[in-house]
Parts: sequence; C-alpha cells; structure tokens
Amino acid sequence: MTELRRRMDEDMVVRGMAERTRASYLAAVTGLAKHYRRSPDQITDEQVQAYLLYLIRDRQRSWNTCHIVVHGLRFLYHTTLKRDRTTFSIPSMRQPGKLPAILSREDVQRVITHTANLKHRTMIQTTYAAGLRLNEVLHLRVADLDSARMTIRVEQGKGGKDRYTVLSPHLLEALRVYWKATRPAAPWLFPSARRPRPIDPSALQRAYQIAKQRAGITKPGGIHGLRHAFATHLLEAGVDLHTIQRLLGHGHISTTTRYLQLTRHTDMGAGSPLDLLARVTPSPQR
Repeated sequence: MTELRRRMDEDMVVRGMAERTRASYLAAVTGLAKHYRRSPDQITDEQVQAYLLYLIRDRQRSWNTCHIVVHGLRFLYHTTLKRDRTTFSIPSMRQPGKLPAILSREDVQRVITHTANLKHRTMIQTTYAAGLRLNEVLHLRVADLDSARMTIRVEQGKGGKDRYTVLSPHLLEALRVYWKATRPAAPWLFPSARRPRPIDPSALQRAYQIAKQRAGITKPGGIHGLRHAFATHLLEAGVDLHTIQRLLGHGHISTTTRYLQLTRHTDMGAGSPLDLLARVTPSPQR
C-alpha cells in the first residue's frame, strides 16, 4: 500500500467507515492511479472527469459502480488531500424501475401534526428523525437514548448489527414530553398498553396511514417511507454518503447510493445530520 492510500485508509478508519466501503474507495483510487500511471495527487479534475467517461463509455461500468468511484475519489481529494473543491461528476441515472414516492419536509410535518395519539406521534417523529426501520423503533429501550452524546443506540438491526444514529435536539424534546406524559413501562420506550412488550407493528402502521389520510397526502407507501425521507433529505442538504450509510446501518455504500436517484437539487447548504435535523424535525405537539 502506498503512503497516500495508507493515509486515506486511516482517514476512513477514524471516521468509522465500514470495511467494505473502505475497500471500494481504495479500489477507486487504485483504478485511477493505474489508468494514468501516476499518483492521484498529480491528477487534475479534468483528467478525473475523463477517467469517469472512460469507465462509463469504454468499460461500461454500472451507474452505481461509477457513483462509488466518484465518492471514493471525492473522499481522497476533499478529506485526505484537503482540496477545497472538485468539479468532476457523473449525471443522475435514468431509472426505468419504479421508485418510492418521497415525502417532502412539509409532508412529514403534516403527518406528525395530524397524528392525534401522543405515543404514535412520538414514534412517527422518532422513525423520521433517526432514520429507523419499523422493527427498530418498536424495540427501542429507554436505555438506548443518550442525551449526553445525542445518540440513539439501535440494537440488533437488520443483519443482526448494532449501530448508533442521531438524536436531534427537537426529537429529544419530543421524547421528554412523551416521557413526562406517559411514563412508559421499562425497559421499552414504546410498550404495549396491555402487555410488557413493544407495541404491535400493525398499530403504528395503521396510525401512520390514518395520519396521512387526514393530512391529505396521497403519495403511496407505508411508514418505511419516513426512513426514505430521512436519507433523501440528508443527501439534499449535502451530508456525505458514508455518514448516511452509518446512520442507516447499510452494510455497503452501494445500498445508500440508491437514494441519489431520489434527490432533488436544493440550496440548503451543507451541514451535519444534527444541523439538518434541527431544521427539519418538527417540534413536538403539546
């Protein structure tokens, strides 16, 4: 491994990037270096753009593969080599398949506003603001919330993996309002009213669909759409892919790149997940 690749790998390790993602990013840098037979720090943006065209036109690499290459090279130039900006890119893919309908920030606000039950409303807020799967929000425990570090621990998510996701200030406020009003039975944050176990998933799905109907939202999809919205809104605000990958618990970056097809260009500016969620997470309904 060259000194530059070693530095890049160390930069990825300290940011907690998954091993497969690190391998994909390093492979992207190696491919660029081999193509030009020189160190990547001596390659211009114009040459990188020409290399991407070569991958698409001559090597016929897939859209997802090329996007991973782009993000790997951007990590190298922005993080490791500390360039202020880069100009190389590839256009968004024309997706022939059916894509999920993405809720706007206004849609999410309306759904939450039209959820009458406090427990259901707080669960919907939590699902969106932390990017959780249905099963993950159902099995949250009080001990999983860390207000000192502003994180939520997700135990045994999809694939049997633990991870941490973001706890935004607005969500923390909503959870405190819910806690004071209901005092949920330990250990569950959202226990069933009749038994000491998590609430039934059908109850939350039904509450979500009723809130959507009351809000006049006709976009298709169940509560998992809030997780799609979480990822898409972060991308639109400029949050990098590997951060979103960690928050969502994706095993490989290629799963996260699919959300690039769902984004729309906005002028919100870059920011961390905490910065973004402080802006877009609705305040708790009192």
